[in-house]
Amino acid sequence: MRELPEASNRLFNNADSFAQAFDDAWKQHEERDPHHGLDPGAKVDLMLERLADHPFLQNEPDLARQVAGFRLRLLGLAGPSR
Repeated sequence: MRELPEASNRLFNNADSFAQAFDDAWKQHEERDPHHGLDPGAKVDLMLERLADHPFLQNEPDLARQVAGFRLRLLGLAGPSR
């Protein structure tokens, strides 16, 4: 299993569970490598790769990508989506 955020001890096949896991993965990446130099789109791709075992991402990959984009806009973490 890929590296999942520490706070994610239970994963559910829904958008809320995925959004929480995505937020946690994003935050952990920022803490570990604050000068990573990735543009937001590349970082989303990296987060999706790290969360590849999440059931929502496996069953609804397009919707999971939309949720990721929504979270970035909601939290003001990215410019315009790709």
